[in-house]
Order: sequence, then structure tokens, then C-alpha cells
Amino acid sequence: MSKRFGGRFSPDAEQRPLEAAPARPHPVGARVNLLFVVPFIFAIRAFFNDPVGLALNLGAFAVLMLAAWLTREGVLAQAAYEGRKIARRPAIPRKIFASLLTGGALALAGVSGGMGAAVIFGVLGAALHFGAFGPDPLADKGMEGVDTFQTDRVTRAIEEAETHLSAMHDAIKRSGDRALADRVQSFGATIRQLFRAVENDPRRLSAAQRYLGVYLVGARDATVKFADLYARNRDQQARVNYAALLDDLESRFALRREALLENDRTDLEIEIEVLRERLEREGLRAE
Repeated sequence: MSKRFGGRFSPDAEQRPLEAAPARPHPVGARVNLLFVVPFIFAIRAFFNDPVGLALNLGAFAVLMLAAWLTREGVLAQAAYEGRKIARRPAIPRKIFASLLTGGALALAGVSGGMGAAVIFGVLGAALHFGAFGPDPLADKGMEGVDTFQTDRVTRAIEEAETHLSAMHDAIKRSGDRALADRVQSFGATIRQLFRAVENDPRRLSAAQRYLGVYLVGARDATVKFADLYARNRDQQARVNYAALLDDLESRFALRREALLENDRTDLEIEIEVLRERLEREGLRAE
């Protein structure tokens, strides 16, 4: 690995080739994006009405935009919840609130047609939104017997690590190299596998702490320096060195994740052996 960008940031582990993790589809799809387009119908319609109609339609536009934002945030929160074995329910049921706001916005826009029409529009709007996006997760998952203090530490550590990855993505875009931007995206996908391993068992945090902090900070700083340098003079040797750094770090993060999982298997085997010995001592083991 190049001393220029990566030597002092690399953990001591054996390198080996690593396949890039497959990209996952983004949870925010066309349905969610459409919610940001539909409200403009009411914004345009507002200027063809009397002052009362203008106010009602602009109000509907504003409330629908808020509902769209809440829906997007709710979908992202649910995707994060479903991607983890241990997770807390979202603190705010964003999608449920969005359904209510959608119904309220349509009722507001339908007031000009009478209260009956407003109620019908409101109920239909809320029901259709709820049917399309469903409820938010309403219960914690896999939290039985889990130390909440430790899970809070894991959450903070991973949130900080995510900020380092985001800074890497933002910095590499400045280099203007699309291939390297894709490479950093793939690097992030591999690193997040270690995040998930720690989230699934918060006891692993101490073993992964250096990777989530020191090494990611090093990767972030190297990315910022490389992007600034490469944007100025397109130094090809610097590009080769930076790509080698990513390969090195990616393989070492993967090795750390595998080591954590192997430790889990070893611990399980020890627990099974201890239980077997206890059953034999008590004469309860089946022949």
C-alpha cells in the first residue's frame, strides 16, 4: 500500500482479494418521489381561484409537501430498521403522520365543494396513502435481554462512522473521477457490513472500535487530500496510490468482520461443550 496515502492508517492484518458487495436498491423509489410532484397541482390551481380558494389550495400544497417529506424519512427509517437484526422502533411514526397530513390536505382542498366532499377526500387520501406505504415499525426488534446502554454506544459510533463515509463521498466527487466515485461507493457498502455485524451484537463494539473510528477517519482524511490534489493536476500516481489504499482498507475491514463472526462461532462451540459436560455429569445426556 502507498505510504503517501495509506501506510499509517492500515491495521495489521493479512491482505487478500475481496469482491465488491452488491449494491442495494435505494429505498426511496418512484412512488415517494411522485409525492413531491403531485402537490404542485394545487399550487397551480390556487392562482385560478378566488382569495379563499387561493389560500385553501396553497395550504393543501404546503401540507402535502410536508407529508411527502415525512413519508420519505419514514421509508428511510423503516429500511434501516428492517436491515438490522436488533433495532429500536422509530421515535416518530412518520408515515402514519404523513397519512393523516395527506388526508388533511385533501380535505382542505375539498372544502370549497362542501363539508361532505372535504370529509370524503380526507378519508380517501389518508386511506390511500396508508395503503400505499403502510405503517411505521411500532415495536423494538431483537431487544430482549440487550443492554440498552451498549446499544446506544453502538448507535453513536455507527452514526459517527456514517458521517466519515459521507465526507468521503462528498470529497471524492470533487475529484471529477466517476470511476473512483463508484469505487468509494463500493467501499462504503463493504464497510457497512461491519456496521451491521456490530449492530447485530453490540458486544462486538470494543473489537471494532478502532475500525469505526481511527481507520475511517484516516480514510476520510486521505480522500479529502487526494480529491484536492487530483482536482488540481490529475496526478495519475496519486490516483493509483489512493485506489490501492481503498483496496487495502476494504480487505482489512472484511477480515475484521469475519474475525468477529468466527469469534461468535467459537463462543457458541464453547457454550455447547460446557452444556454437554454438565449434562454428562448430571447423567441427563441421551445415549
